[in-house]
Amino acid sequence: MQKRKLGKSNLEVSALGLGCMGMSFSYKPFPEKKDVIALLRAAVERGVTFFDTAEVYGPFTNEDLVGEALSPVRDRVVIATKFGFDINPDGSQGGKGLNSRPEHIKQACEGSLKRLKTDVIDLYYQHRVDPDVPIEDVAGAVKELIQEGKVKHFGMSEAAPQTIRRAHAVQPVTALQSEYSLWYRTPEAEVIPTLEELGIGFVPYSPLGKGFLTGKIDASTTFDKTDIRSIIPRFTPEARKANQALVDLLGSIAKQKKATPAQIALAWLLAQKPWIVPIPGTTKLHRLEENIGSVAIELSVDDLQQIESAAAKIPVEGARYPEQLEKMTGR
Repeated sequence: MQKRKLGKSNLEVSALGLGCMGMSFSYKPFPEKKDVIALLRAAVERGVTFFDTAEVYGPFTNEDLVGEALSPVRDRVVIATKFGFDINPDGSQGGKGLNSRPEHIKQACEGSLKRLKTDVIDLYYQHRVDPDVPIEDVAGAVKELIQEGKVKHFGMSEAAPQTIRRAHAVQPVTALQSEYSLWYRTPEAEVIPTLEELGIGFVPYSPLGKGFLTGKIDASTTFDKTDIRSIIPRFTPEARKANQALVDLLGSIAKQKKATPAQIALAWLLAQKPWIVPIPGTTKLHRLEENIGSVAIELSVDDLQQIESAAAKIPVEGARYPEQLEKMTGR
């Protein structure tokens, strides 16, 4: 497995990470705990060193899983988790939704450390920007956690360029995690240039378009009402039918490269910048191995131009989130 550094921070991780959310959150049915633990350890054996979780996934259960699976190999892995939601100790959602008050961040950190069975969090992201708390106060709270040795690196998620700049001035931001893939390219306009200028790494989540870019989903696929895709405008049957053209494009490149559409989608992301580290999620070993295979795929300048010119002619149908969730991004 190749390694990459997230920006100027010298935080070195595998070129592909593993997003753990779907193992216990958003994508039912969930696998059995023993199978998740086996998958996480299999990822480590195959060279994956970067694992992404959050206290709100569950809430709490995802961090418990990741902590149990990775504690025997803790010295070989980088664990990223997130704070910023108002969660009661019993796991129920608090009244505010978002909560990035400094005292809450410190409380959340203690809980995450315990569940992850570790004495330090490698990368600690603000999950969503809290409009009620100045970002300088958030960055200052994480800076104190870094000084106390409880956190190594500060991250942000779905933040706008001006917010990233303000936070970075207080405590250098190591990585931004936001959605980015061939079917969601908004970060290219302002976010990616800002990250390049400031020396911040980029960790794209949903790099396979919540499964759509794998080619395994079409207009006839049905989603359980507990599956987040059942409420996403981009996953209505009409939108899926319209967006199939993007999957067909990936499929045609995949044939040329003797690869799969998912591998081309990930290889395309890896080719954009040397400090981009996608975190596809999966609960299946064969998919994990397929995703890891993308790291070895070389896309030439001609390949990338071919993808670019074809993708430019395909308008993506449907919003990436329902309106209430989209309002929490890009602030």
